[in-house]
Amino acid sequence: MIVIDGDATTTGAHGCRPDERTIEELLDAGAIVIDKPAGPNSHQVSAWARDILGVEKLGHGGTLDPFATGVLLLLSGRSMRLTKKVLSHEKTYVGVLRASQPFDKGALERAVAQLSGKIYNVPPEISAVKVQVRARRIETHLVDIDGRDAVVEVSCEAGTYIRTLARDIGLLLGHPIELKELRRTKSGRYTEQKTITLQQLKDAYWMWEANNDEAAIRKVLTPIETIVGDLPEIVVKDGAAGAISHGAPLLRPGIVKLDEGMSRGDTVRLTTLKGELVAVAEMLTRSELVKEMTEGEVAKPTSVFLEPGTYPRTWKNYSSN
Repeated sequence: MIVIDGDATTTGAHGCRPDERTIEELLDAGAIVIDKPAGPNSHQVSAWARDILGVEKLGHGGTLDPFATGVLLLLSGRSMRLTKKVLSHEKTYVGVLRASQPFDKGALERAVAQLSGKIYNVPPEISAVKVQVRARRIETHLVDIDGRDAVVEVSCEAGTYIRTLARDIGLLLGHPIELKELRRTKSGRYTEQKTITLQQLKDAYWMWEANNDEAAIRKVLTPIETIVGDLPEIVVKDGAAGAISHGAPLLRPGIVKLDEGMSRGDTVRLTTLKGELVAVAEMLTRSELVKEMTEGEVAKPTSVFLEPGTYPRTWKNYSSN
């Protein structure tokens, strides 16, 4: 990172590290990685989780068909403002294909190879979205074959329809292919190894609510900071955090350090010295130019997450913060 003010410090009187938040604070701005079961749709799973946790706002980031299982990221409270970002995550799936006749391994391998790279992907007829041709980058790998069944792994851009991929494999082979099973194993940075079931969520919440035991629920609730952990970072001073939480832009004197390689227009995260997410912002200049600046705006917040009042407002003497 480019260090702007190596002497900057933070006070313990305001704010706290994300892992030191109360359970209530985590529920107000956090995420839960659910292992969605087959049967209910994503909306129903979100509703059940919302009832379990007793929160008003909780939604999901990335729809799974009712028959599909696997990684479903649930966003609680203020984290729902990041839904658009989560929906854009790249995804990985494992699917079971069922053919009308035994697979020819060589032919299937060639078909899978043809459906890797940037290809056109059209929503299936059962989809509720408007039908339109879209180009998506997809990487498809054959995992195993057993008679009429085959297992494939698909890594793809957001908005890819795996049913369409199965149909296209059938068209290349000359006989119908059915997507028999589908499991999402990864969504962005979240993998199936980190998922929990709805029952585990309910048990963890009960242990906290009934027995005042926070151990399980703390493992379940992920701070909002993990959702934006892949974005370039600018670390700001306490006074700048207080000003930004009230809608001010990030000015050059408020910066502690920032990632290299950021360009004008990039989406970045603004964090405190304690690691708290202050805002998601649009970069107004290049990283390399910031060190040469003495004043002026560096980034403009597009969505603010730090609660006003967490840090004192000090923009009256902001240039000396």
